[in-house]
Amino acid sequence: MSPRVGLDRPTVLRAAAELADASGFDQLSLGALAERLQVRTPSLYNHVEGLPALKRMLALYGLERLRDAMATAAVGKSGDAAVVALGEAYVGFARAHPGVYEATFRSTDPGDEELAAASFAAVQVVMRVLEAYELEEETALHHIRGFRSLLHGFASIERAGGFGLALDADVSFRMLLDTYLAGLRAVTGGGR
Repeated sequence: MSPRVGLDRPTVLRAAAELADASGFDQLSLGALAERLQVRTPSLYNHVEGLPALKRMLALYGLERLRDAMATAAVGKSGDAAVVALGEAYVGFARAHPGVYEATFRSTDPGDEELAAASFAAVQVVMRVLEAYELEEETALHHIRGFRSLLHGFASIERAGGFGLALDADVSFRMLLDTYLAGLRAVTGGGR
């Protein structure tokens, strides 16, 4: 059977991303994707090697989009303004693309070099921004882990509906970023 005209790997990937964002990463299935694309499930095998391969493609796609969102947000900024821009881009991406965001940290194979490289490309965006704080590379990586943990924790709690109080989540998020930056400046004396 030949592939359907107009159906290609990027189209399949975009549809999978839309489906994951709408229904959740764990709900992604080849059957649901085939239905969305109006093809029979076996037709998808012309474009992907199965659900694990599709989820891996989605992880790569998400990591590239997240990296691009953060890099674009930081353009023309430095120090604290760049860190805030990175944080807002990260949480904004998680809000806008919850299923794709979840795919970015749900790697099925920790030894996957391509996924590791895509993940490190996002880390490098943050490393460049943290150069304003004059950190040693290893120390910068520790700070990046902490920063990512703050961002992921906030995004995950928000997504799960964990902020039940009638307070503006954006104000809470900005306070979180300001506190992180105060700590970073206290340790390094850099930024601003």
